[in-house]
Amino acid sequence: MKKINYDGRIGLALGSGASRGWSHIGIIKALTEIGIEPEIISGCSIGALVGASYCAGKLDKLEDWLTKVSKMEVVKFLELNWSLNGFVDKKHLNEFLINYVCNEETRIEKLEKIYAAVATDLNTGREVWFTKNSLLKAVMASISLPGLFPPIRYEGKWLVDGGLVNPVPISICRALGADIVIAVNLNGDIVGKHLLKKEQDEVDEDDQGLTDRFMKSIKKYSETIFSNDNSKVQSPGFYNIIATSINIFQDRITRSRMAGDPPEVLLTPQLSKIGLLEFDKGIEALNEGKACVNRMQSEIEYALSK
Repeated sequence: MKKINYDGRIGLALGSGASRGWSHIGIIKALTEIGIEPEIISGCSIGALVGASYCAGKLDKLEDWLTKVSKMEVVKFLELNWSLNGFVDKKHLNEFLINYVCNEETRIEKLEKIYAAVATDLNTGREVWFTKNSLLKAVMASISLPGLFPPIRYEGKWLVDGGLVNPVPISICRALGADIVIAVNLNGDIVGKHLLKKEQDEVDEDDQGLTDRFMKSIKKYSETIFSNDNSKVQSPGFYNIIATSINIFQDRITRSRMAGDPPEVLLTPQLSKIGLLEFDKGIEALNEGKACVNRMQSEIEYALSK
């Protein structure tokens, strides 16, 4: 590939999107291959996780894990939590983050690259930017999707997923000194796509993960309570409603924020075939990330030549 030279400070804004975020790995790898190594990394949710792994020098290890992960591996991260404040096993999540993202003692200000993660203050609804102190804490706060992860307590605040307020944190890159921003929007082509998929198209019960079975049980329960025997039109299932709702609000917030502060380069991987929690489809997402950079290489070259 042709190498691109640029003397200014490049910022990379990695957006939220749950399992679709594995495409960030492919994007970073492909950018590196054409000579682009951003000095500034801002991340939201899964973007904060992948960005942290990159800055901490563990991205290759994370990619290696991704090539081997199965649905049963994903199941290990889930637990039936009757407090209903989250369904993620914090012990397994913490072990995963330490192994593949960053060590417990890693501090943001000590990284070789400038890094920031965004979370949301559950009380005020305001953005909280992590630009110093614990990298692990920053990632855990930024990925805390309500309902799936419990909120994180930090400096007297309860913090949740940054995607609620700033799904593609371009503004953070600018604030940290980026001359040019390459932004990654994982939700650009997905609104309504999963709602249209037939829920009957499921794999065999033996191949289903805990997430599939749990959501299927919730769906059956909700249909029992709210079903209308006279209705011939089946309502969308519980999981599809939640996933599509998240897709809609993140897409609308992203559009609104980018209208006022557009990036110089916008990468939008085609990820509509990957569901919000299909973390076992990492290779598919990663490869699409690489392909997206290849498709956009001429636009990237043009933006950096101005």
